[in-house]
Amino acid sequence: MTEQAKLGYIGLGNMGAPMAKRLVEWPGGLTVFDVRTEAMTPLAELGASLADNVADVAVADIISITVLNDQQVREVIEELAAHAKPGTVIAIHSTISPDTAVELAAALKPKDIHVVDAPVSGGGGAADKGELAVMVGADREVYERIKPVFKRFASMVIHAGEPGAGTRMKLARNMLTFTSYTAACEAMKLAEAAGIDLGQLGRVVRHTDALTGGPGAIMVREDTTTLAPDHWLHDTFLHTRGLGEKDLSLALALGEATRTELPLAELALKNLAAGLGVPHTTSTAKE
Repeated sequence: MTEQAKLGYIGLGNMGAPMAKRLVEWPGGLTVFDVRTEAMTPLAELGASLADNVADVAVADIISITVLNDQQVREVIEELAAHAKPGTVIAIHSTISPDTAVELAAALKPKDIHVVDAPVSGGGGAADKGELAVMVGADREVYERIKPVFKRFASMVIHAGEPGAGTRMKLARNMLTFTSYTAACEAMKLAEAAGIDLGQLGRVVRHTDALTGGPGAIMVREDTTTLAPDHWLHDTFLHTRGLGEKDLSLALALGEATRTELPLAELALKNLAAGLGVPHTTSTAKE
């Protein structure tokens, strides 16, 4: 039944355009709208129907929204809700406040209009290839209905939980991204002060992150409680903690020698053990 559903897409920017492009050949058809006519033209050339306004997209059964912020999301959904039929699903792909998704879902539930938050991760390149990750906050039945649609532009579709859960997951994911960017900038300051070529350092980081999985490699626990000694990760994380504390201590010593302030490295040394769920120590681990 889902394949016969009519799709709609509102917001054809850097992310919305490649995502919508992956939906053009959907059996039930695709209707698109953007305030910029030039953004719709490439979709029309591929076979999508063009809407004159937001309300016209309400003929669709499953509607995706990729606009700029919470205010725009609220405005678009208010307009859609005034024209949508019962059973319509409106998926918010924008990164917004989780409270917004919760409020909109609750407000429209009496009309049998399902608002779900489905933020994406991976960037425009991944959207082009159909390799995005989508984190969906929705009732399970609604999630199962829309999952085949999302699989057109995503290779990973996760049911995060109820409406709002998808956005909460995306915020945690993005926090890691931008915190690690800040840490990367701090590492570059240290390397520059120590006379290291930053371009070469970047090559090494990208190469080794691809091999080790980067920060995601340690995100394999069910919760963040302290690990029991017989936990399957305990010994591995003890080793990780030992290496981390040794290397962070050495990096901080280099920072002191080069007069480079390293506040994130100091926090990392302080918090690494507790974050991993193992005891803190300053002993040197064996390589």
